[in-house]
Amino acid sequence: MENVIKNRYEFVLLYDVENGNPNGDPDAGNLPRIDPETGFGIVTDVCLKRKIRNYVEMKMEDKPGYKIYVKEGIPLNSQHALAYKQPEINKITLEKDKIAQARAWMCANFYDIRTFGAVMTTGVNCGQVRGPVQINFSRSQDPIIQQEVTITRVTVTMEDADKTTEMGRKFIVPYGLYRVEGYVSPKLANDPTKGTGFSEEDLNLLWEAIINMFEHDHSSSRGKMTARKLLVFKHASEFGNAPAQNLFDLVKVSNQTPEKAPRAYSDYRVEINQESTPDGVEIIEML
Repeated sequence: MENVIKNRYEFVLLYDVENGNPNGDPDAGNLPRIDPETGFGIVTDVCLKRKIRNYVEMKMEDKPGYKIYVKEGIPLNSQHALAYKQPEINKITLEKDKIAQARAWMCANFYDIRTFGAVMTTGVNCGQVRGPVQINFSRSQDPIIQQEVTITRVTVTMEDADKTTEMGRKFIVPYGLYRVEGYVSPKLANDPTKGTGFSEEDLNLLWEAIINMFEHDHSSSRGKMTARKLLVFKHASEFGNAPAQNLFDLVKVSNQTPEKAPRAYSDYRVEINQESTPDGVEIIEML
């Protein structure tokens, strides 16, 4: 493993949505996801990982080492089969060793496996990978409003329709600032037997993808989504120099006008308690 990461990281990303649906809930008619007890908005980790994958695929164009495993329209087992087409894997007779080599090949060739991990034991068995990068659910800083907007189309779908227009609906959040926290564990990257080989170059690409993932994901349903701030905590060691929650607590986001509903990023104040940063931890403002 060359140039594999050796430092632990945590990160905090702030992003907002304006007049859009950041993550529809299929169990609720595609309404924006919400915590029913508090009214705070939710965006799943899967949603953000999809955007990161899309950016990497667009940027790297399937270059060697940067294929995407979870890809629209491609069955996962067909991705597993690629490993078993390699002559050096096919000639291995012991099943355990063959799976181990297939797992290593998948890590070396697929960026998202090397980053997020994957369960590849279905059908064609390539083992299981625990990824060094993990992302929590996002949560809005204030309760959100799930607004339903009726829209009109000046044409119809069917030729024999007895009407000239059709009505539709869009579900939006007028405004919401979301916060998500994540982790990068070097031990899951550089372990001699279980490590994915996630490298410094992979890490830099991850930060680039997080900063730019909304810029290439615009659509009428998602509205205006923008990455506002990315704070990275870099530890001086691979095991870390402080608990993650203590670092996350250094970042405070507050509504400057609590008497009215926030409608812009400027309604919030972001404070970073640099003075309380533990020894051996560096705060890097990527955005």
